[in-house]
Amino acid sequence: MLRVEHVSHSFRNAQGAVPVLQDINISVSKGRMVALLGSSGSGKSTLLNLMAGLMKPDAGEIWIADQDIVQLSENKLAEFRRTHIGFIFQAYELLGNLTIRENVELPLVFMGVRPSLRKTKAMQLLEQVGLAPKAELFPSQLSGGQQQRVSIARSLITEPSVIFADEPTGNLDTQTEEEIISILQELNQELSTTFVIVTHEAEVAEQMQDIITLHNGSLVQGELSGSDRIEQ
Repeated sequence: MLRVEHVSHSFRNAQGAVPVLQDINISVSKGRMVALLGSSGSGKSTLLNLMAGLMKPDAGEIWIADQDIVQLSENKLAEFRRTHIGFIFQAYELLGNLTIRENVELPLVFMGVRPSLRKTKAMQLLEQVGLAPKAELFPSQLSGGQQQRVSIARSLITEPSVIFADEPTGNLDTQTEEEIISILQELNQELSTTFVIVTHEAEVAEQMQDIITLHNGSLVQGELSGSDRIEQ
């Protein structure tokens, strides 16, 4: 489902190139829940952006659903992201002038899906995350945990190959964090969707099926459980 092969990346400043990731090799099977764990500056956010096709590496290949996304043009990459990649953000990134149902529908609007089908799929997902009765409310009328549930529903509406979540519980209290992790686990089991969750919290990572640990741009964990692996 997801393979990162010999990926390296640097940022440039006035002094020259600053290495951020060095020869990263990862393979994740379909339907796994994987934590990408590391402290600030470890390179985890850069790796997430590369895997999600938001940046291109200096070297290496990134395969999702049998496609090396590094080789795609910007237009083809944007199209691939719309159909194969879902996002869950720490700050929810909901549009305040749209109802939560309309927020969930939004990716399908960009894909040209007819309104009746968009609404049906959005309501099904809102039901799964326990928010169907609030479908016509606006984000400002919801708690932070409820807004994150909307973000989760939105990420699933295109039936993506993989969902990348960037610190999805970072703005939540402990009880709400546990509720969100539980929802993600239930959806993973029900839909067999692959999740890659970036976190700096070991207690969050420990609830995932596998953990990838980054330190100073390199992998520090030898192997993943099950059929997944990390290579150095």
